[in-house]
Amino acid sequence: MAMKTLADGTVASPTGFVAGAAICGLKESGNLDLAIVASDRDCTAAGVFTRNQVVAAPVVLGRETLAANNGSIRGVVANSGNANACTGQPGVMAAREMQRSAADALCCVPAQVLVLSTGVIGKQLDVEKVRRGIVTASADASARGGAAAARAIMTTDTRPKTLAVQVELPGGTVTLGGMAKGAGMIHPNMATLLGVLTTDAAVQASELEALFAMAVDSSFNLISVDGDTSTNDTVLLLANGASGVVVAEPDAVAVFSRALIAVCVKLAQMIVRDGEGASKFVELVVTGGRVEAEARAIARTIASSPLVKTAFAGSDPNWGRILAAAGRAGVLLDQSRLALWVSTGTADGPHMQLVARGKSLEYLESAAARVFSQPEFRVHLDLGLGDGKATAWTCDLTHEYVSINADYRT
Repeated sequence: MAMKTLADGTVASPTGFVAGAAICGLKESGNLDLAIVASDRDCTAAGVFTRNQVVAAPVVLGRETLAANNGSIRGVVANSGNANACTGQPGVMAAREMQRSAADALCCVPAQVLVLSTGVIGKQLDVEKVRRGIVTASADASARGGAAAARAIMTTDTRPKTLAVQVELPGGTVTLGGMAKGAGMIHPNMATLLGVLTTDAAVQASELEALFAMAVDSSFNLISVDGDTSTNDTVLLLANGASGVVVAEPDAVAVFSRALIAVCVKLAQMIVRDGEGASKFVELVVTGGRVEAEARAIARTIASSPLVKTAFAGSDPNWGRILAAAGRAGVLLDQSRLALWVSTGTADGPHMQLVARGKSLEYLESAAARVFSQPEFRVHLDLGLGDGKATAWTCDLTHEYVSINADYRT
C-alpha cells in the first residue's frame, strides 16, 4: 500500500473539507473550546459510540441523526469544557439547539449536522455561548483550520492529535484526515475520546459503516489508559467523494480499509502517549490464541490492569502480574504453554525472553528492569494454542494520574 503522511495534515486536508475554531467561554482557561468541521458537499457518514449505558445528550442525538441520515451529512460541531451529560431534557434541548445553530451557519438542515461534546458531567450547557462560538468558528473555517479545531476539542490533553495521509487506490489518489482528543477515561469499547475523520473518497454508507467499525475495533478499542469509559465517547467518519475516486471494487476497498485502520491506529496511539500522567508507552502483543478474539480479550485485560500498569510505572519487570492478568481474561489457557518476551522494539535494543512453558527463565533482573525503564517498550505474550493474535497499546499508571483526576473539577 502506497501511503504518504502529509506534513501538518489535519481533518481539513481532504478535498472539500474545512475546519474552524472559536473561544466561546466554556473553558475557564479561556482557550479554544468550539470546533466545526464541514464539507462543501454531502457526505456519507459512519459513527461508533460509547457502550456506557449512561450517555450524554450529543450521543443520543448522534445515534438518532445517523440512523435517519447517513448519506447526506454536511458537518460536525464539537464543544469542550462541558460534556452535556446527565443534564436531562434541558441537555437534549441544548444539543438540538447546537445542531440547529450549526446547520444555520453551514446553510443546511439540522439533520445534516452531527454534535459532539466533552468536559465536565452534570453541568448544563450554555447554549448562548455555544451559538456565538458557532458563528465565529464557521466564519473562520478554512482548509487551514484543522489544527485549531484539534486544539478546541482538548480537555486534559497536553497536545492536539491530528493527522492526514494520501493513499494510492486503483482509481486514483485519495486523502484521509483526522483529529482526536483523549487523555483519561480511556478504555476499550470506546473511551473518553472524541474523533472526527474525513476523506475525499466516495464510499457508500453501508460500506463505510462496515469499514469504520473494523477500523475502530483495531485501534480505538485496543487502547487503555485507566480502564474507564465515558458518557460522550464518539468517533465519526465523513466521506464526501470530492476526489472523484470511488471505493467499490474489492482491491480499492482493501487498500482503503488498510489506510483507514492505519490512520485510526496512529490517532489511538497519540491518545495513549498523551495519557494523563503517563511516562511510558507500551505495546502489548498477544500471539498463539485459538482465535483472534481470544488474543484480543487477553491483550485488553493486560492493558487495563492497574497492577501491571503500576509495575510499568516503577520500571519493575514483574511479569507475574502480566500472566495473572492474562489468566483472568475469561479465556481458557494452558499455563504450561505460556511464553513472554520484552523488548525496546528497536533493532539494536534488548530483546529478552523472561518466561518459557509458564516458568521463569534465568535472566538478569537489572537487564529486564532497563527495558521496563524505557519510555517505550514492547511486551509479547505467546499463548501457544493457535494462530490468533492481537496488539493493544497502554501506558503506565503514575501518581500524576491521581493528581490530575483528583483536581479535575477544581
